[in-house]
Amino acid sequence: MLEQNSFPTQGRYHVRQARTGDDIATARALRQRGFALAAPDADIFDETCLHMLVQDCQTGTVVCCFRLCVLRGPADIDRSYCAQFYDFGHLLSEVGPLVEMGRFCVEPGLRDADILRTAWGALTRLVDDVGARMLIGCSSFAGTDPEPYRGAFAELAARHLAPKSWNLMTTALRTIPYVQNHEQGHDEARAQVQMPPLLRSYLAMGGKVSDHAVIDQHMDTLHVFTGLEISAIPESRKRLLRALVR
Repeated sequence: MLEQNSFPTQGRYHVRQARTGDDIATARALRQRGFALAAPDADIFDETCLHMLVQDCQTGTVVCCFRLCVLRGPADIDRSYCAQFYDFGHLLSEVGPLVEMGRFCVEPGLRDADILRTAWGALTRLVDDVGARMLIGCSSFAGTDPEPYRGAFAELAARHLAPKSWNLMTTALRTIPYVQNHEQGHDEARAQVQMPPLLRSYLAMGGKVSDHAVIDQHMDTLHVFTGLEISAIPESRKRLLRALVR
């Protein structure tokens, strides 16, 4: 559990833990808007996660939310949202404590980079506090049609696949291998634009992804398993992230 005074402020934004029923309802409503769902988003994993809210200090409005789950060993696998779609039991056994981040949403229409920086500051503090060796999550692309993301998937296949030592396997029924979307000579700049901002952040720090996307009809998304080994993050980036929580 993080102490309240450890949460970062970046520019006009501050991050805090959701502690009340109203806080959780606010997060679920934001998730509804962020994922364009018909009702507030809730699932069984909400009960075992730490929920974080990024708040605009000037207006008091919650502009971003995400949830975190600490997985310390194989016995925790049932607490993982990712485990519904990906078998990463080998990682959990061999690597050590993992932190899973999920349901990351920014208020639709907001483009302030300080929101993401503030969220990463809180995540950095939790990772340090629990001694996590890897961050994992499902990075979501809006919609279930892969066509708009052909370039992004080609870029992931060419440069960012997880090493075979992770021994990642799928448990999902509906998947899309990147090879079906691979384009020779794809436009790398355009591919970056097609990727969700959170995924771009993971990749910039050395993150790796599964070799396929999962079709999630309930959330109306395509998502890819994303893992970031803490040891792979450049030291200069680690210093910048830790500076956010001083």
